[in-house]
Amino acid sequence: MTSRIKVVTINILFELDSWAQRCELLVKGLAAEHADLIGIQEVNLQENTAKWLAEQLDMPYVYLVPYTALPYNLGPVYGAAILSRHAFIHQEALDLKGQGRFAQRVEISVDDRSLIFCNGHYYWQPGHSPQRVAQIQLLLNWLADLPANTPTIAVGDFNATPNTTEMEMMRDRFISTYAAFHGQEPEYTCPTPLVKRRHNIVRRILWKFINLWRNRTWKLWRGTLDYIYISPHWQVCNCQVILTEPARDNPAIYPSDHFGLAAELQWVDSTHQ
Repeated sequence: MTSRIKVVTINILFELDSWAQRCELLVKGLAAEHADLIGIQEVNLQENTAKWLAEQLDMPYVYLVPYTALPYNLGPVYGAAILSRHAFIHQEALDLKGQGRFAQRVEISVDDRSLIFCNGHYYWQPGHSPQRVAQIQLLLNWLADLPANTPTIAVGDFNATPNTTEMEMMRDRFISTYAAFHGQEPEYTCPTPLVKRRHNIVRRILWKFINLWRNRTWKLWRGTLDYIYISPHWQVCNCQVILTEPARDNPAIYPSDHFGLAAELQWVDSTHQ
């Protein structure tokens, strides 16, 4: 028996500016994917945006993990969530010991086969980040504690570009679905044009100077920060960047400041491994 599963990752942006318009785009785009599992980062806890999205998408199982601190001290407290069409057999969180962040994982069963789905949002710091390296090592150790030969999917906003030590560490253990399907990572997943609209003039100037310091250029930085990683138990049938279109009536409004990723995966029978 060969089973297929579809998974998505998306940082939905915890700030509620333009949420009334953005949420419609998120629901429409995510509904079109018919995903079995969605890993969401930056859930706004005041409005419980993960629960709202789950209700709109008819995904009855939600595992929400609030962060224990306010990253960057901006706005309301937020967290991460896993949305699923399949009941959770087990759920667990990992303290990443930095910026109040956690990773989360669930075990589900699809066609009588168990798998692990892990979602995370890792340390934000431009360029090289020893703190993020430490978080990825915590993640890898945590996943290594699973029973041998456990089919695993790890998604999220890793806040690290493909050429970093952190992503090299991930690739030593897992396969990037987008790179496996296309031969390379996306040109970029962040920021979308939404970022230009939501920043006031002071923040735009600040970000320009941060960009100049980090990248030695005034040109707006763009890069890939979002990934879907898999263990060798899976074959990648498809993987695409999603949520890339603006609102029809307002080209400045996008679903989020990140694009999402969607991957369709096929279980590789053990006899073929």
